[in-house]
Amino acid sequence: MEAPRIMITAGEPAGIGPDVILNALHSNFEACITVVGDINVLQQRVTALNLDTRILPIEINAAPVQHAPGTGHVLHTPCPRSVTPGVLDPDNAAHIIQMLNTAAAGVADGRYDAIVTAPIQKSLLNDAGVHFTGHTEFFRDYFGCDEGVMMLASEGLRVVLASAHVLIRHVFDAISEDSLTRQFSIIDNALRQFYGIEKPRIAMLGLNPHAGEDGHLGREEIEVLIPAQKTALANGLDVSLPIPADTAFVSPGVKTADIVLAMFHDQGLPVLKTQGFGSSVNITLGLPIIRTSVDHGTALDRAGQGNTSSPQEVPGCPQEAKKNFRAGILAIFSLLFWSNS
Repeated sequence: MEAPRIMITAGEPAGIGPDVILNALHSNFEACITVVGDINVLQQRVTALNLDTRILPIEINAAPVQHAPGTGHVLHTPCPRSVTPGVLDPDNAAHIIQMLNTAAAGVADGRYDAIVTAPIQKSLLNDAGVHFTGHTEFFRDYFGCDEGVMMLASEGLRVVLASAHVLIRHVFDAISEDSLTRQFSIIDNALRQFYGIEKPRIAMLGLNPHAGEDGHLGREEIEVLIPAQKTALANGLDVSLPIPADTAFVSPGVKTADIVLAMFHDQGLPVLKTQGFGSSVNITLGLPIIRTSVDHGTALDRAGQGNTSSPQEVPGCPQEAKKNFRAGILAIFSLLFWSNS
């Protein structure tokens, strides 16, 4: 396999994204890597973190450059306003969207193979008048996909979401028999393509307490989830009946499954992040491209400070984030290997 060509978006410029990218660039990756971001912000963060990273500009139409540890090739995407680590500025919202558009275009036209995204502050974008619910939805809309499925994967556990960044009060309306049927197909195809699993086993969690208790605690399982499951079985997919979520992750049905489909964000992700925080990777399924990311947020209170505490003491501190970002890059290699097999 040829060296993958990877674009990395620098994320919220006031957040921890520049920090973890710069630290990750000191690792040895057999890849061509281009960072999309403000070259001045990255250089300032090099100084703040007392790193010896070399920052070199690269032009938008230039061929991707083989990565060398300690060097970062940056496609300069300027921030309108100067950046102070930890301090959000809505005037830089357009800069964040520009980075995402640039990276998406670079993969869409074949110059790059994959995208790794550093975390962004969704509230900043929305406060600036840019409707934004997440990277998953952004790339889904950019590439005109019917469905984008958010998956987080750690050692021994994969979790996908039937509804991602959706208010709890809207979750019931966001899940339908049609949407689940599409998601089952996307999940099945992705596990075959990217993980080499011949017959993926999908464990589906229930939506209501006790998976509805035969309709006494909600009828969504009977009227939506089970009909979708029956359609999936008819299409040759291996999907479980709804499993009560409170005991799902200790049940044989989940332990023997290849992936768990949770109905909403905070049903599945707390378990996965408790099990694998700092090493799990966010992967968007259903896109015509490969996109990975980290499992943490912008960590504004730690941006520009370096490794001030151990990951054991403070989950999500810079040291943990550094490891997590490297995992996001390394995941590209596995995904490309299986997709090209």
